[in-house]
Amino acid sequence: MKPRVPSGLTLILDHNLLEGRSLTDIAAQAMVGGVKSLQYRAKNLSKREAYFNALQLRKLSRHNGVTFLINDWVDLALAVEADGVHLGQEDLPLSAARSILGPARIIGISAHTLEQAKEAEAGGADYLGIGPIYPSTTKQDRPPLGCEVLRQFRGQVRIPIIAIGGISPLNVRQVMATGVDGVAVVSAILSQSDVTRATADLMAILRSG
Repeated sequence: MKPRVPSGLTLILDHNLLEGRSLTDIAAQAMVGGVKSLQYRAKNLSKREAYFNALQLRKLSRHNGVTFLINDWVDLALAVEADGVHLGQEDLPLSAARSILGPARIIGISAHTLEQAKEAEAGGADYLGIGPIYPSTTKQDRPPLGCEVLRQFRGQVRIPIIAIGGISPLNVRQVMATGVDGVAVVSAILSQSDVTRATADLMAILRSG
C-alpha cells in the first residue's frame, strides 16, 4: 500500500538552517509538535553524508508514523527506503523516477507553471509542490506566484497541491483558503528556537481552518 501522500503541514529539513543543531533532534521536536510529513533536503552535503543522515530520519519517521520524503535524489530515497521523493524541474524525469521507485512510493513534482502542473498530473505524479507563493529566503531565484495563481492551479488539476515559499503563521490561512491540500515550510519552523511550539502553532492554525 502506498504511504500517505503529504497534506496539512510538511517540514522541509534543510541543512542550511540547522545552525549547528541536531537534525534528528529537530525532526523529533517537530513530530512532538504534530507534523506528519518530513522532506529531507541536503543540497550542500556529500551523498554519503546525506545517506547516513537520511537513514536516521527514516528510522525516526517510521517509528512515529510520519511520511518521509527525499528531496531531489531518487537513488537516496531508494537506498534508505524512504516513502518517496520530491523532484524539481531540473531533476530526473518523472517517468524515469517511477520506473526506479515503482508504483508503491510517492513522487511529488515541483511546478511553477500550469503547463508543468498538468504534465506532472498526466505523468502520474502523486502531488504537486507549487511555489514560491511569497518571497522566500530559500527560493530566491523565482518571483513569488501569490495566492491567486494557487487558485488557478487548484481549478485545473485534481491531484493534491502543497504550497511552498514564504509561508508563515501570518499568511497560512490565506494560502489554505485557495483550496490547496497543505503547505510546506522551512524557516517558519527551523528559524524558531522552540521547534515544537512553532510546529504546534502552525498545526493549530491548519486544524482551525
